[in-house]
Amino acid sequence: MTETVPPSPEPIGRFLTLADAAEVLNVTVRQALALIHSGELPAIQVRGRAPWRIERSVLEGFIEAKYEESRRMALWNQSAFTELPELSGGRIIKR
Repeated sequence: MTETVPPSPEPIGRFLTLADAAEVLNVTVRQALALIHSGELPAIQVRGRAPWRIERSVLEGFIEAKYEESRRMALWNQSAFTELPELSGGRIIKR
């Protein structure tokens, strides 16, 4: 009698290719590469000019951070402090 192992919901592999990460983010490969070069999205190259690899957990963390950034910006835009140029980067944000 042989046991069958149910398929895992996530494919095996710790790292995503640049194209896979771009697909998850729904951006172009060029835009994903720009995120890497800006330092916003951490990635590695195993050898010198090898293709970029993004760890799944890092990509998920990046997405969560972007949600938090959006949440904070929405709260900021709802606050009374947006009327103070000193706290809004020197410009008054119209609501």
